[in-house]
Amino acid sequence: MSRALLICDCDEVLLHMVRHFGPWLRERHDIAFTPDGGDFATALRHADGTLVAREKMWAILDQFFPAEMARQTLVPGAAEALAMLADQADIVILTNLGDHCRDHRVTQLAAHGIRHRVETNHGGKGGPVAALVTEFSPSVTVFVDDLAVHHASVARHAPGVHRLHLIAEPAMAPHVPPAPDAHARIDDWTLAYPWIAARFAAGVPAIASTGVSA
Repeated sequence: MSRALLICDCDEVLLHMVRHFGPWLRERHDIAFTPDGGDFATALRHADGTLVAREKMWAILDQFFPAEMARQTLVPGAAEALAMLADQADIVILTNLGDHCRDHRVTQLAAHGIRHRVETNHGGKGGPVAALVTEFSPSVTVFVDDLAVHHASVARHAPGVHRLHLIAEPAMAPHVPPAPDAHARIDDWTLAYPWIAARFAAGVPAIASTGVSA
């Protein structure tokens, strides 16, 4: 019998990012970082209040990853939850970083006791999730991510996947509404673990319709 599959994001799901990225921006670039709503396009501002241009924003992110990844800290309960879920499922970390960061991410996660396959990606995650479902042919699949845009993408490309919206950063979570295309919103791994485990135990694909619930 095939195993279940967990496809999980990393930043703000397994590892804290913005709480370390903000201080680094001030130290290195004299840029203020206010990620209200999780939108990076309007989150970076120069000292005079003007927005940082999008092309410069991506260049700055490329400086943080991978050179400053050691700053990132583990989300409470994440490693323990994945360790328990690994008894029931194969686990793939699907992270939107440049391919040159993949080995750094593998090393970074291993330092926190998380040793699973890592895939890097650009853009929406629906296509890669659908490809992983085809590859693994799992009994059931759960996708965990902090960004609504990726839940929408997975809903389009792999509607049978259970989708959990999880934002582990307390400074951000209250300002971000539940993703409309997720099946649930849970921001604490101690509560996310039983929700995921219950989907694995049931072994039933998600229905095509969406709607966030507890």
